[in-house]
Amino acid sequence: MRLSDYISDLLFRYECVIVPDFGGFITNTKPAIISPYTKTFYPPHKLITYNCHLRNNDGLLANYISTVDRMPYDSALNYIRFEVNQWKEELKKTDLTLERLGRFSLDINNAIIFEPQTDINYLTEAYGLASFVSPEIKREEYVKQVEKLEEKAPILISDRKKSSPDYLKYAAAFLIAASVIGFASNSLYKSYKNKQQVGEAQKQQKELETKIEQATFIVTDALPSVTLNVTLEKKPYHVIAGAFRYPENAKRMVNILLEKGYDARILGINQWGLTQVSFNSYTSKRDAVNELIKIRRTENEEAWLLVQEL
Repeated sequence: MRLSDYISDLLFRYECVIVPDFGGFITNTKPAIISPYTKTFYPPHKLITYNCHLRNNDGLLANYISTVDRMPYDSALNYIRFEVNQWKEELKKTDLTLERLGRFSLDINNAIIFEPQTDINYLTEAYGLASFVSPEIKREEYVKQVEKLEEKAPILISDRKKSSPDYLKYAAAFLIAASVIGFASNSLYKSYKNKQQVGEAQKQQKELETKIEQATFIVTDALPSVTLNVTLEKKPYHVIAGAFRYPENAKRMVNILLEKGYDARILGINQWGLTQVSFNSYTSKRDAVNELIKIRRTENEEAWLLVQEL
């Protein structure tokens, strides 16, 4: 990993990372904003600034490199000194670009000017949030239209009564009598059918209860016990996707990796109090290293290998 990669990793967890004999990188949290001109919504983020006066070694960067690469602390310090000297030599000749951090240049007075890289959000609470453009909402004004009620023509009720012929009265009486007789006959028939169905159901229920009483269930031989020999396969080699301060962000990362086909999982909390998430775990170091190379090339160039038995 490049020195700038170690610094970038630490900026996700700490507000300030000091590079001995070079300067300090500081993150400042900015709230979500809306651009009134482009109608773009930007999520909350951390902005990187550079302070050339923070040059004394506080041990954070060297300790992190020593732990990740499993090297002595003094070797980590020597590595930092070597990289810083390379940076200074390059800065004398041209602009210095540090991946994931920003670009350095010198003004006419040889003062360092720093332009931060803005496409990386170091605020872990805003993980997964991206800027988006929302068109201006145009609100329509509705005009109420009052409709005039039309005058309805009055309805005239005539007092004249029409007399019905006598034969219509007799026909109506006949129809009413026929309806009453038909309804009564239908009711008697339905009552008879219901009694038949109830009697048949009671007979079948009684026969079923008799058969159940006569049945006897006897278990003669006990089933032999089954012994399974299960060997748990140890997978101490883990390709790490990231470490998160908040467990919710770690769970979100696991779900994203599972959707991509990885056997991702949470490996617990490391010594810095961060929740680690792995792409996959392996029994063979060779397989783990091969997968790490592939993931760095296609998925995440900051992935690293953790050797730990869980």
